[in-house]
Amino acid sequence: MATPEPPVRQEPVTQEPTPHEVAGQKPVMQEPVTQEPVTQEPVTQEPARQQPVPLRASDQDRDEATVRLQVAFAEGRLDDAEFDRRMRAALTAVTRPELDMLCADLPAAAAPPATGLPKPGQRAIAYKSSIRRGGRWRVPGRFVPVVYKGSGWIDLRAAELTEPVTTIVAIAYKSRIDILIPPGVRVEMDGFGVSKGWSAEEALESLLPANAPVVHVRGIAYKGTIETRTTPPGPEREIGR
Repeated sequence: MATPEPPVRQEPVTQEPTPHEVAGQKPVMQEPVTQEPVTQEPVTQEPARQQPVPLRASDQDRDEATVRLQVAFAEGRLDDAEFDRRMRAALTAVTRPELDMLCADLPAAAAPPATGLPKPGQRAIAYKSSIRRGGRWRVPGRFVPVVYKGSGWIDLRAAELTEPVTTIVAIAYKSRIDILIPPGVRVEMDGFGVSKGWSAEEALESLLPANAPVVHVRGIAYKGTIETRTTPPGPEREIGR
């Protein structure tokens, strides 16, 4: 029979002292770290900002822009080609920003004098069409007809001159503008392309008193004509009709 093996004696296990026990300090119990849950705030997207709709241009806005262009052309700020291009764009502009871009590099328009009385219209503009002023109408102290590839007929014979001196600043671009002056009114002219037609009443102009009303015609005609003539009231056939 096999002899039983003697039982194995197990030695007691000794634990190594910790660094705190070696230094004579009590071990520090570390509390478990608890992480707080992170809450994510909902992201709100701002609504997209809508661009403002450009304001549509009125007839008065287009008239004011064309006057600034013709003044710049008269002062030599615009050459023929640039004046032609900007006039086309101003007369066909749809919105105010379009007109602002055309005049952005030009001097600002002079502010009209403050007054409490209504004034008659100071401008007349024709784009490939005609301007007609005749019969009984009130003429402002400064009247600006601008004709682009058209015709103009300014009849002052039955008109009411609101000031002693009436200044007509006429711009004819490849056009013709006729200005009819009644007898008893002194006519003064300057500019480029302005002429005066002969009439039998011209001899009476030298006999006018010093306080006679004056019509001062200042004009620029580019490949066109601006003609004034003194004639009594009555039927007058327009040139080309």
